[in-house]
Amino acid sequence: MQEKESRRKQNILLLVVIGVAIALAVFFQFYLSESTAEVKTEIVELVGKYNKNCPLAIQEGIRLDSVSLPERGVVQYNLTLLNVEKEAAELDVIQEEIEKSLLSTAKANPGLQVFRDNDFSLNYSYYDKKKAFLFNIRILPDQYK
Repeated sequence: MQEKESRRKQNILLLVVIGVAIALAVFFQFYLSESTAEVKTEIVELVGKYNKNCPLAIQEGIRLDSVSLPERGVVQYNLTLLNVEKEAAELDVIQEEIEKSLLSTAKANPGLQVFRDNDFSLNYSYYDKKKAFLFNIRILPDQYK
């Protein structure tokens, strides 16, 4: 009799532990999905604000044409180098200098904090003043953290 009662208590305890574990799992899943949705909304709103101001001269000779979210975890910037023609430019030199500048900006710019916090890759596509494609620069999260 005592053995049956002991076994019954163990079963009840086991069911309670399983129930608590399931409840916690559901709670955390709900909590994480809510926070992911908030972050996504914040990023979509930020990209929308960028685009409302486009085209935007961000530096002498560089214009931001648009910003997009082409895939999860990636933000795409499309820019024009206003003083560059593809045929006459030393693209390797230009790309190297811009990449250095972008990397330091990605590390320090407070406007990019939400992207840093959420491990976004930053893609930059550059075009010349005639809208000819020049090059892409991709900055990965491990490069700017």
